[in-house]
Amino acid sequence: MKIHFNPKKAGLFAGGILFGTAGVKALSSKDAKKFYTNCTAAVLRAKDCVMKTATAVQENTEDILAEAKQINDDRAVAEAAAVEESAAEEAE
Repeated sequence: MKIHFNPKKAGLFAGGILFGTAGVKALSSKDAKKFYTNCTAAVLRAKDCVMKTATAVQENTEDILAEAKQINDDRAVAEAAAVEESAAEEAE
């Protein structure tokens, strides 16, 4: 088996190693870490905002549900009274 040396592929491989090494250096620099920290802080602020909104929506939903149940209970009482009233009128 004969191995063929391809300079183009060897150059691409060497370039990839250099690019990867430079990338690791750039990603681990102080400026990059500061950027990552600021991005993470922004995400945490956004999370807090979303959680506050979700809590407000949940509280409003609970209020709406309680009011809807009360409306249905009032309606049931009124219907029961109407049925009793009509039964009393028919008995007369």
